[in-house]
Amino acid sequence: MKTKSVVYFTQKEEELVQLLVDIGIRKVTAKVLVFMADTPEATSREIERGTDLRQPEVSIAMNYLSEQGWMSSRKNKAAGKGRPLKIYRLAKSFAQIMQVIEKQKKEEAKNHLELVQKLRSYTPR
Repeated sequence: MKTKSVVYFTQKEEELVQLLVDIGIRKVTAKVLVFMADTPEATSREIERGTDLRQPEVSIAMNYLSEQGWMSSRKNKAAGKGRPLKIYRLAKSFAQIMQVIEKQKKEEAKNHLELVQKLRSYTPR
C-alpha cells in the first residue's frame, strides 16, 4: 500500500487567503497564490492537492497569475510515455506581488474618489 501525505493550509494561510479575497482577489487565485508562496515548484496536480481545488479551477488561477506575470512554468518530461508535466513557480516574490496588488488597489481607490467628486458636481444643491 502506498502512503500519501496530505497537505492542509495552516490557520495563518487560511487567514491570508481570506485577506486576499477581501481585497478583491478571486478565492481560487488567492489559494493558489498562497500555496505557491511557500512552494518553490509544483505541478498542477500538486497544486490541486495542496489547495483542495479541482483541475479547471487551478487552470483558471494559473492563467490569471501567468497573465499578470506572477507565475512561470517549464516543461519536464514525464516518466515513460505521455505528456510532459508543466512545473510552475512564482515568477516574482510574494512581497513583489503584494506591492503590485497594493499599487492596483490604490489606483482603484483614487479612481473611485474621482468619480465621487464628479458625482458631487452633478448633484442639485
